[in-house]
Amino acid sequence: MCTDCGCGAGEAKIEGDGHAPSHRHADGTVHSHAHAHDEHEHAHAHLGASAVGTDMPGTLARRMLRVEEDILSKNNAYADANRRLWADRGIFAVNLVSSPGAGKTTLLVRSIEKLKGRLPLAVIEGDQQTSNDAERIRATGAAAIQINTVTGCHLDAHMVGHAFERMHVPDGALLFIENVGNLVCPAEFDLGEAHKVVILSVAEGEDKPLKYANMFAAADVMVLAKIDLLPYVQFDVGKCVEYARRVNPKIEVLQLSSTSGAGMDGWLDWLDRNASAAGASC
Repeated sequence: MCTDCGCGAGEAKIEGDGHAPSHRHADGTVHSHAHAHDEHEHAHAHLGASAVGTDMPGTLARRMLRVEEDILSKNNAYADANRRLWADRGIFAVNLVSSPGAGKTTLLVRSIEKLKGRLPLAVIEGDQQTSNDAERIRATGAAAIQINTVTGCHLDAHMVGHAFERMHVPDGALLFIENVGNLVCPAEFDLGEAHKVVILSVAEGEDKPLKYANMFAAADVMVLAKIDLLPYVQFDVGKCVEYARRVNPKIEVLQLSSTSGAGMDGWLDWLDRNASAAGASC
């Protein structure tokens, strides 16, 4: 999490925001967007310092732990509010996480093209800079909003909740949340999603589940992407699956190629099945 990477301060920006308005949660509480993120990023700066060296005084170490616990506690409260709201409205939210370049956005574009007309779709995009990915999504006809975290390394539940309230998402929709490309901090931050899906491309190396164990432990599904490249790269699928299940014995594994379409039906069926169940339960 942020004690490891030390992400710096910086106000998150949501498309269309000219200022930092308040955010009203399902429980009726209102929180200032600017204040929450000032506090959050201020804590990040201190947490980053705590990662330097291992000989910090005990008092400082305890203070850093309290700050870390405070960040996660506040985030979890926002996440719970998001989860209740989405459950009440039958919205199935999926948090897509991966390292940069693993193919999240391409998978989203292909998924939207296949699912259009079958159920309502909406996307919250997370990147440090640019609205390029949101523009790619909107080109498919799906609603999308961009969050730029500036120097932040992940989305948090408050950012996502605030972005969601700016969208017109119908009940029973499938909500994709594309997180910032990072296999570290997003593992620790619940956004209120029904499932965290980690995407690993076969160009990255089969030992990623061991190197980034927290992420694979937190995910319900691992998507092995770009399998059309298997003839051209050194990647042992069996070992990768074994490593992922060593970390998380319950993780579901799907293999696909967004380019060739191989394996896409299994992924779309998983989305369809879970979205239908969410809609039926509201």
